[in-house]
Amino acid sequence: MRHAIRAALIVLVAAVAAAAQEPVQYQVSFPAPEHHYAQVEVTFPAVPAGTLEARMSRSSPGRYAVHEYSKNVFDVHAYDGKGTELAPTRPNPYQWDVAGHDGTVRIAYKVYGDHIDGTYLGIDTTHAHMNLPATLMWARGFDMRPARIRFQPPAGSSWKAATQLFPTDDAWTFTAPNLQYLMDSPTELSAFSLRTFKVRNPDGKQFTIRVTVHHDATEADVDEYVAGTEKIVNEMGAVYGEFPEFDTGTYTFLADYVPWGGGDGMEHRNSTVVAAAVTLRDAQMRRRVLGTVSHEFFHAWNVERIRPKTLEPFDFEEANISGELWLAEGFTQYYGRLIMRRAGLTPLPQTVGGFGGVASEVITSPGRQFRSAVQMSEMAPFSDAARAVDPTNLSTTFLSYYTYGAAVALAMDLSLRDRSNSKVSLDDFMRAMWRVHGKPGGPQPGLVARPYTLQDARERLAEVSGDRAFADEFFTKYVEGREVADYARLFGRAGIVFRKRNAGAAWAGSVVVEGTGRITELVSWGSPAHKAGLDQGDVITAIDSTPLSSSHTWQTALKAHKPGDRMSVTVKRRDGATTTVSVTLAEDPAMEAVPVESAGGTLTAEQKAFRDAWLGARMK
Repeated sequence: MRHAIRAALIVLVAAVAAAAQEPVQYQVSFPAPEHHYAQVEVTFPAVPAGTLEARMSRSSPGRYAVHEYSKNVFDVHAYDGKGTELAPTRPNPYQWDVAGHDGTVRIAYKVYGDHIDGTYLGIDTTHAHMNLPATLMWARGFDMRPARIRFQPPAGSSWKAATQLFPTDDAWTFTAPNLQYLMDSPTELSAFSLRTFKVRNPDGKQFTIRVTVHHDATEADVDEYVAGTEKIVNEMGAVYGEFPEFDTGTYTFLADYVPWGGGDGMEHRNSTVVAAAVTLRDAQMRRRVLGTVSHEFFHAWNVERIRPKTLEPFDFEEANISGELWLAEGFTQYYGRLIMRRAGLTPLPQTVGGFGGVASEVITSPGRQFRSAVQMSEMAPFSDAARAVDPTNLSTTFLSYYTYGAAVALAMDLSLRDRSNSKVSLDDFMRAMWRVHGKPGGPQPGLVARPYTLQDARERLAEVSGDRAFADEFFTKYVEGREVADYARLFGRAGIVFRKRNAGAAWAGSVVVEGTGRITELVSWGSPAHKAGLDQGDVITAIDSTPLSSSHTWQTALKAHKPGDRMSVTVKRRDGATTTVSVTLAEDPAMEAVPVESAGGTLTAEQKAFRDAWLGARMK
């Protein structure tokens, strides 16, 4: 009897294991692309007894706010395996519960989308630009089931498919090993242009980089764009010394550059969406959009594999909060600009000016009074493409973790170089993060085995610098604290002057005044105007007893004063009351960075060597 029971259990376990591997089947078609919707059918096989909980995502990989994709779903029908229609119920706005099934549930629905970016769904007669969380339903408990998805293009179209999903023998059918990978796999269907080039790792393994471009330009324009992309890709590989093991052997740029489109860049494990409402026929635009390419490709390592523990696994049901976005996004922002320079795609003054800009913004930001880089990162669910009906004061209490993190990366890079005479740099820190947290991989594509914590990042800095006290001080002051580095001294090593942008100019704070005298935006917290009591909604009627005649009067009045002067401002409040306040002006705190040779100085040999080691090309 024991043998019979054991044999039965083995058979049962095997059957359950086999059932668990039956893929979820999707069919996506576009019967009327001019009306901007997709027809989707999803079949869930081997459904356990009870109620199937089918859902649309509320968030999307690379985004941290809630986006409520279910709002665009309509005409929903559910069936069992025999085709009998079932009546789903709605326990909440994001879910369809299906009971009374026979172990198979098929759901058919339509989903609307007319927004081209990395977050939503955009369908028209020229293409289907799909972020899959905005497109596909999934079911609770099916996270580790593989998926099989077949796309059906409109009849008579010349569309092709570009995606990081795993290919099959059928050009329109693809697979994903699990839900995390499926939802992280944007797909472009269009008559795109395709270019490819190879990259090679030190071990000799090659990968194919695919650049698919949906555009209205010439093929020569596309060639030039791809040439810039290839330079960026190779310089990125030099930072880490190798490329990731791209799961399909390929990495795909899903580029969308049409004037009627949208703008975005969104990273994924083996692909990225890069979009802008421009035409590549414009030579200036061809160069400008490469900045997004540079940022997004760095994510193939940083975020997609070097991943914060707070984002692994990604939660599709709620907003995702992470205190490490200063590193995940901010360091990527820094490298995006740095690699553009190393690849020879931006001139030195522009690169230096950009670095000076992020340092200045952190130094002068009123938000730094309230939040550290870690705490700014935790605000992403309220700032990352999030929308609010009620007013907020985030414009004065929040500083983007992209900017804050880029300034931290700048400080860490220059500090490491300064301490070691350029023998150790931020490249070494990123390689250490890659070696320990990214390269080990995960049990399946889309899963990360060793995501990092804030303490892990601190440990890696201690390792590469060889000085735990330095690492602890850096994190305590600039990452978890709200202090700023001595950028003027650090820039000086590279022959860069960090100076007041408007030295001697009077400054009241950020005060945006329209022609009627109304202050249209929040006044920067802690600024002279803020301390005097001015704020959004006030109407300035006079300055120094002179009636306001235009929006230029405010700036004209400032230019007539110097720091330390008192300027009287008469305002009408929202309740109709009129009052006069005294604004004690300060010096404009904004900073700028310029090469020393542009500031009338001389670049020394030592400064040049430091600058070249930092900004010079790695690929010859």
